[in-house]
Amino acid sequence: MSSSIVIFTMIIVTGANGFIGSVMVWELNKKGIQDIVAVDSEDLNQRNLLKNFKTERFLKHTELWDFLKTPEAKSQVTWVIHMGACSSTTETNWDFLKENNLVYSQKIFQWCTENKKNLIYASSAATYGAGEQGFDDETDPDDLKPLNLYGESKVEFDRWIQEQKRTPPHWYGLKFFNVFGPMEDHKGPMSSVAFKAYHQILKTGQLTLFKSHNPEYKDGEQLRDFVYVKDVTRWMSELMEKKPRSDIYNMGFGKARSWLDLAKAVFAALDKPLQIQWIDIPENIRDQYQYFTEARMEKWQSQNLSAPQWPLEKAVQDYVTQYLSREPRGLFLS
Repeated sequence: MSSSIVIFTMIIVTGANGFIGSVMVWELNKKGIQDIVAVDSEDLNQRNLLKNFKTERFLKHTELWDFLKTPEAKSQVTWVIHMGACSSTTETNWDFLKENNLVYSQKIFQWCTENKKNLIYASSAATYGAGEQGFDDETDPDDLKPLNLYGESKVEFDRWIQEQKRTPPHWYGLKFFNVFGPMEDHKGPMSSVAFKAYHQILKTGQLTLFKSHNPEYKDGEQLRDFVYVKDVTRWMSELMEKKPRSDIYNMGFGKARSWLDLAKAVFAALDKPLQIQWIDIPENIRDQYQYFTEARMEKWQSQNLSAPQWPLEKAVQDYVTQYLSREPRGLFLS
């Protein structure tokens, strides 16, 4: 174990029983870190994404505040990795989103500031809205116009942080783009197209994709920035070790790829012939549909942080063969 890891005495991971949070626990375990306080709103009796990983204890999200008052937390915690939130882009209850995505995050930020603890938190590429200002993490959060209340709740927190005179010693807000990979099974409608494609192709032998209603894009050539969760959690670990400038950073591959590229990768991983069924984009979402997202990664690169290691085809192959096709799921083999 390297000396840079030993200093991580205790780490709190919120959203630990969710997608990115659980993979982050695995990332920490790989580095020999097991003194992890896992926090989530989902009880382990209902779903347990952590069963194959090592943590010190599990707390419901409402129990976190009592723990943070303890001498143990104030003396031993070094980092809070705050991935917990309502992640549904279709949520319409603003009061619920405000409480879970804004107020809860503000309390964690304030605790980290007062107790001199470092913080990583999940922002979102949803803050960019339709991308009128581009997808540049140098853009002032005040200039962004999210398309949904979820994105609004995330950008409100980013805006609030920019106003704070006092901050944690090191803090990083991460704008996740189209993250996919192991441990997203539970997400249902919010799971990645890679996950949905795997199951749909196995069941029917074909994949349904949206036609293009924009003359500038052919069917299936709508573009997204797909990023593998193993890159995301490796980068989060890198932030903890290198401690670059505190700021908000994009978390994307940095190169947009088409839905057809993704489809071809899944069919190839399953060793099945490409079969696409094209359908119209529903009219109720057609005006909000994005034809292009691509994270600008110059700020990240300017801090001498690493490039992604999982291009789309390699990532999909790993996801399908090392996780989706294996039973039981939950153990990572690479």
